[in-house]
Amino acid sequence: MSTADGLITARGLTKRFGDFTAVDAIDFAVQPGEAFGFLGPNGAGKSSTMKMVGAVSPVTSGELRLFGLDPATHGPQIRARLGVVPQKDTLDEELNVQENLWIYGRYFGLSRAQVRERSVELLDFAQLSDRARDKVEPLSGGMKRRLTIARSLINNPEILLLDEPTTGLDPQARHVLWDRLFRLKRSGVTLVLTTHYMDEAEQLCDRLVVMDHGRIVAEGSPRSLIERYSTREVLELRFPDEDHQGYAARLAGVGERTEVLPDRLLIYTGDGDAATAEVHRRGLDPLSALVRRSSLEDVFLHLTGRTLVD
Repeated sequence: MSTADGLITARGLTKRFGDFTAVDAIDFAVQPGEAFGFLGPNGAGKSSTMKMVGAVSPVTSGELRLFGLDPATHGPQIRARLGVVPQKDTLDEELNVQENLWIYGRYFGLSRAQVRERSVELLDFAQLSDRARDKVEPLSGGMKRRLTIARSLINNPEILLLDEPTTGLDPQARHVLWDRLFRLKRSGVTLVLTTHYMDEAEQLCDRLVVMDHGRIVAEGSPRSLIERYSTREVLELRFPDEDHQGYAARLAGVGERTEVLPDRLLIYTGDGDAATAEVHRRGLDPLSALVRRSSLEDVFLHLTGRTLVD
């Protein structure tokens, strides 16, 4: 993969904490206007990478450039052009919704008039105009997340960094947030996000890297990764016995490959219905049989031997 001419470029990027290597010599590039993702389980090195990209955590070794600048020597200039949505909301719950935006805008040196004008635009974007004078504390989780994103946009950033943007939100709130992020991307903002939700990565990312134990194990668009590392469909089987390992041998050859998880058995195949029929032809009667399309979860399982939620 070429890392030339990207808005963000990393070569051999490494982060160590004492003897522990959190990020292990990774290469990647983010192009202007794209949505780029880091997909992996907790502890994969995603957040450590994001902190280096955000110019708030020093690089141990390797090279990192944003806008062609080195975070070690141009941190303030880089941070002025970034928006950051941290994994946990850091809103001031003693202030109301619009005051949270006003205070943050002043950090970037915006005038009071600029802050007030920008706040009106951002509250409309975040669908929070009618809550402008409400205190933050009683807002729902989805509203707080949208406010955090609105706050991160107060300085008109060229790059928006989002660390696990929808963790803890219910499905409806996640979809509302996805819509807001899609609108941002259409307006030309470059998005860089971490997530362990495969559906989120598929919805939002033009391109992503799969991380495991601090290393990049695959890179590409969500669709290309699924086509490269998985099959068109997956048959999920659950049997009465707790140990599904014993069924794997009896199902040899039903699909292209079989994965045994603690609670189910996965058969990777081009035709899930035909595979289901073959399971019954072999005299097996599962408690449940579900045919679904392959996802990035299957890609990760194939590459690492474990699931994203391990």
